[in-house]
Amino acid sequence: MKQNADTGPSRENAATCGFPGDGPITCQTHRPELFQPAAQPRAIGRVGIGSKQGGARSALATLHQSGAFKALFPRPVGPTLEAILINTAGGITGGDRFSTSLEVGADSRLSVTTQAAERAYRAQPGEIAQVRTRAQVAAGARLDWLPQETILYNGASLHRKLCVDLAPSARLLLLEPLVFGRAAMGETLTDIRFRDRIEITREGVPIYTDALAFSGDATAHLARPAVADGAGAMASLVLVAPEAEAHLDALRALMPASGGVSLIRPDLLAMRLLAPDSHALRQVLVPVLTRLTDNAIPRSWMT
Repeated sequence: MKQNADTGPSRENAATCGFPGDGPITCQTHRPELFQPAAQPRAIGRVGIGSKQGGARSALATLHQSGAFKALFPRPVGPTLEAILINTAGGITGGDRFSTSLEVGADSRLSVTTQAAERAYRAQPGEIAQVRTRAQVAAGARLDWLPQETILYNGASLHRKLCVDLAPSARLLLLEPLVFGRAAMGETLTDIRFRDRIEITREGVPIYTDALAFSGDATAHLARPAVADGAGAMASLVLVAPEAEAHLDALRALMPASGGVSLIRPDLLAMRLLAPDSHALRQVLVPVLTRLTDNAIPRSWMT
């Protein structure tokens, strides 16, 4: 079945289902290969969003969405254009591919979040899900990349990469929260494959790079005192803005003993936070985001 670029099915390799004209169905028991399980259908989705400055508030300039990935735009209540990404496949598993492209126009403000926590489910052997995000932020513009948590299930296999290129006067607030299994269900991650990479450049020159990789028994690794001391959730946050240094003391005051904030340079602040579970993680993140977004935290975070 051929997928339409904009409105086709969200899964590849869907089986043909015996439509009229296909001819009679015959049973050939002497060919055991006919009874081998078919390849699993895989989700593919792409969202592209462009923003522009339009008077007193930012507005949508371009939009592309296809497959199992959509974007919604709540009614604006301030100068920022808010986008909510929705994975209509209901989660991510091995072989899925999702991509996001953001073009934040000059002097505009774009805030991107997700409808709910993303779930990375068990993958079949040899299959890896791919998630790619690319953003260009023009002069005088600001991008807030604030997805809700990604929850890793046991057996998950996921590779992610996020690349942001900033103009000299552009601003960026970037957050990536991660949850290791469902603590309320007693889940342990004894077999996962997860890679995550964040690259931030200014006019192509690297200013921040962070990479994270887990393979195998993540729960045992995180239990080590020198690694995470049993934490079940973590978050990485980066603020690139002229006022970054002014937030340093206030953010440090919000941190528990398992969190830290560093000023890498006067306009670049990085935060890392560990927590027992997603609830404890949010208890810290919501006040942090409230401060850094001027009390304009995405509404989906508050539901």
